[in-house]
Amino acid sequence: QVQLVESGGGLVQPGGSLRLSCAASGSTESIYASGWYRQAPGKQRDMVATITSDDNTEYAVSVKGRFTIFRDNAKNTVYLSMNNLAPEDTAVYYCKAQIVGARDAWGHGTLVTVSS
Repeated sequence: QVQLVESGGGLVQPGGSLRLSCAASGSTESIYASGWYRQAPGKQRDMVATITSDDNTEYAVSVKGRFTIFRDNAKNTVYLSMNNLAPEDTAVYYCKAQIVGARDAWGHGTLVTVSS
């Protein structure tokens, strides 16, 4: 099993920055891809950014150029660096791990609020 714990959310002003962390524990060697997703109130959960075990990345169009996903394998942690935040980035951000031979693992989420 894999457990994920997100951190780093909070309140930030428009134009500000945050860095989210997703720490994995358990059978981390079975993770072949990770990603960040977000869900705003009343909306569906959407992909924000993903990264594979060989560091291939993908981004949602709305965050490309502002957000960066990267990994620290030694810490079993995936990060999402978010710059130039806008009110429309307000959402609960979830981390997901895709696991060989098992269901995806999800964290419980961390709230990001962009407001003046």
